[in-house]
Amino acid sequence: MKLQIQTKPLVLFMILSMALQAPLTLCADPDPLQDFCIADGNGFPCKPASNVTASDFIYNGLAVEGNTSNPFGSNVTAANVLAFPGLNTLGVSMNRVDLALGGLNPPHHHPRATELDIVVKGEVLIGFISSGNVYFSSVLREGQIFVIPKGMIHFQLNVGKEKGLIITTFNSQLPGAVVAPLALFAAKPAVPNEVLTKALQVDESVVQLIKSKFAASS
Repeated sequence: MKLQIQTKPLVLFMILSMALQAPLTLCADPDPLQDFCIADGNGFPCKPASNVTASDFIYNGLAVEGNTSNPFGSNVTAANVLAFPGLNTLGVSMNRVDLALGGLNPPHHHPRATELDIVVKGEVLIGFISSGNVYFSSVLREGQIFVIPKGMIHFQLNVGKEKGLIITTFNSQLPGAVVAPLALFAAKPAVPNEVLTKALQVDESVVQLIKSKFAASS
């Protein structure tokens, strides 16, 4: 009996410690187990350290303006682990978002990362919708920063009189992106029309029309 009384505080301490640590382990990518692990293939195995050079830590992709000649008037250039193997295991990545006049980076969300946006050029309306359907937004100018909590649907819209440029950063090497209009209307196989008409409360002809707009993207 005495043994049970002595072990209870230890058991409670262990349970409390696990409960406190669990959210921390899920909030971003796992901590690396070595100084670096340059990705050497799609499965992200580590390149032998003896073959690593300074060039493995450099990525020039964000220096080039993206092509915004598309219906959205925007272009996202990713610097994630797929494009920049040097990020492997480091839990960070970036995007370059170019916006034409009136250009929109359409509503989307990143299932694996919080996002931090800094406006480099132009005036950009940035907004997100919380899980309680509350809309938060602001027009940002050069040098201003906006944070988007993990998993929230958000967008960026150029409301200025010149091209817009944003650099977005993430606490994940591969944050993922689910673009709402493409997910709904350009998925393969297609989302059934019955689901979309019911969800959006529109006629099937409207769904078919929207699907036709995204046929080239699917």
